[in-house]
Amino acid sequence: MRLAVWFCFVLLIIFQTDFGQNEETPRKETRRMHQRRLKKSSSPSRRPNRQGGTLQTAARPAVRVPIVTFDYGAEETYESFVGSLGVESGYNTLPEKKGHCVVKGMTMYNRAVWSPEPCTTCLCADGRVLCDETTCQPLPCRRAVTPAGECCPVCSHTVSHSLLGGRALNDRTEFSGDSSERKEPTNSPHKQLPPPQVETGQVFRNDALHPKEDEEGTVDAAPKKEAPGPRAQGRLHGEGEGRERGPAHQQPHRGRGAEASREEDSEEEGEEEEEEEEEEEGAVRDVFRVPPRGVPSLPGGCSLSYKTISCTHAALARIPPITAPQITSLELAGNSITSIPDEAFSGLPNLERLDLSKNNITSSGIGPKAFKLLKKLMRLNLDGNNLMQIPSELPCTLEELKLNDNNLQAIDEDSFSDLHQLVTLELEGNNLSEINVNPLAFKSLKSLSYLRLGKNKFRIIPQGLPASTEELYLENNQIEEITEICFNHTRKINVIVLRYNKIEENRIAPLAWINQENLESIDLSYNKLYHVPSYLPKSLLHLVLVGNQIDRIPGYVFGHMTPGLEYLYLSFNRLGDGGLDRVSFYGAYHSLRELFLDHNDLKSIPPGIQEMKALHFLRLNNNKIRNILPEQICSVEEDDDSALEHLHLENNYIKIRDISSYAFSCIRSYSSIVLKPQHIK
Repeated sequence: MRLAVWFCFVLLIIFQTDFGQNEETPRKETRRMHQRRLKKSSSPSRRPNRQGGTLQTAARPAVRVPIVTFDYGAEETYESFVGSLGVESGYNTLPEKKGHCVVKGMTMYNRAVWSPEPCTTCLCADGRVLCDETTCQPLPCRRAVTPAGECCPVCSHTVSHSLLGGRALNDRTEFSGDSSERKEPTNSPHKQLPPPQVETGQVFRNDALHPKEDEEGTVDAAPKKEAPGPRAQGRLHGEGEGRERGPAHQQPHRGRGAEASREEDSEEEGEEEEEEEEEEEGAVRDVFRVPPRGVPSLPGGCSLSYKTISCTHAALARIPPITAPQITSLELAGNSITSIPDEAFSGLPNLERLDLSKNNITSSGIGPKAFKLLKKLMRLNLDGNNLMQIPSELPCTLEELKLNDNNLQAIDEDSFSDLHQLVTLELEGNNLSEINVNPLAFKSLKSLSYLRLGKNKFRIIPQGLPASTEELYLENNQIEEITEICFNHTRKINVIVLRYNKIEENRIAPLAWINQENLESIDLSYNKLYHVPSYLPKSLLHLVLVGNQIDRIPGYVFGHMTPGLEYLYLSFNRLGDGGLDRVSFYGAYHSLRELFLDHNDLKSIPPGIQEMKALHFLRLNNNKIRNILPEQICSVEEDDDSALEHLHLENNYIKIRDISSYAFSCIRSYSSIVLKPQHIK
């Protein structure tokens, strides 16, 4: 019992000793340590962006994706785009097509990273574009500000330290508390404050050498010489003269010892430091309360970020008058704007991107010279308005023009006469057809590579397509025929999308595209095809035939292709065992990487699957397959040569217990085999 009491007594003494030591720690050192911790926690990790900005790393855990940099140097890691790896292929893209992504008419390399807008970062991942918004880390401070050009806020004291580095004399005195306008407490002893430093080249005024009455009526005493002590020596080395030390500083208070005087001085020093900090924070707030020079005054609902003014969904009835030559991007989407006067953009001569989508703009409401002053405009978005014709006198610098979901009734020969640099043209969701589109309408578009004409009323492929066209989108039209002359002048065409039309295989001319050397992707989904079309292009890599009525793949239909078909999607058709044989895939055995035969009427595994040495992905789910023989998918003798990674067999009539142990021996991981659920019958 005595031992326990003695042990508790020792612990109590130790605790009191530690507490006393901590209590004696100066408040200045404690505050300094706290500020250091705040600095470390409030400075997010940044990595330089290729466009000159910074990429903020996300606060949440992220998958590390290897990315090849634009200068073809060593690989780095990008901490974002969670779950971007391992995504199964879709029908609408050409997976791993030369490792590229096509974004608004521009080609991005695989694993390329770019920032289309401030605070947004995109990644090209195997033909798919993944974009992330910058995620800001939570801040431990109460006061936060967002510096110009940044996406995330930082603590105000962090900004104040950066601002103090390059400020002039007047600003420095404002933050340090040495301004002559500051009123000293009358009841406290004067403290020797560090005098302001004089910048090189600063002109000395005569009033600095004489007493000067400030605005509050107090008079500064004249400088007084003193012995060259430590403080005075510091001033002799260029710091200038300080204020006169009062008698309270020269002698301790009567009736009190030196120790009491030191304690009082320490307390007063801490109070004055707190006052200095409060003044410093107040000065920082004042700095950010006053808008910097050149920042335009914006209407309610608008915001400024870097060189972009955003007024999306701001309930605007007209284009606000803004004068800001430094602005390069203006967003006015989702308002109630009905007209564009001639002088609408006179204060924004350097605009490069203009978004006027989802308004109520009419053709009669656009002035004839509305866009004439925009000599640097490259991207113009007028989607979702009430335009009946192409606006006149568009800037010749345009590279992208979007007029989707309007009410366009015609395109004349001169509609695009000056747009020689146009790369992307989107005209989806209008009332265009071969009747009201002049065959010479696209003649001037010498640089056009990306053309969207979907959701219109075309019955044939439009004539007069530019020779530079690389991608053509004609989905959701009424096209019934593909003639021999459709693509005679488009030798560079690479992608043709014709899904949701009325095309039959016997209405495709034998010479329509068979001799195309660059055509790699064709999408004929949801048409009226009964067989896989013959006379497909020699260069074809990607063929999408989803949602037709195909019941047969003719023999040798892929035999003439070089280097060979890689992606074949035949989901949601009527394929049965009688429509497939070994010669159906002849010419593609060495090249097929993905084969989708799901949602058909197959009762067994198609012949020749085990001979497809390059096959990575096989879908046979939602058929009527009942059993799997050992040699139908994997060849026991050549297991090491198989590349198969994903196999889908769910929603068939397979008895899983009856599957041979050798049936899937060539597949690297059994977790990539999907067998459940199965129908019971």
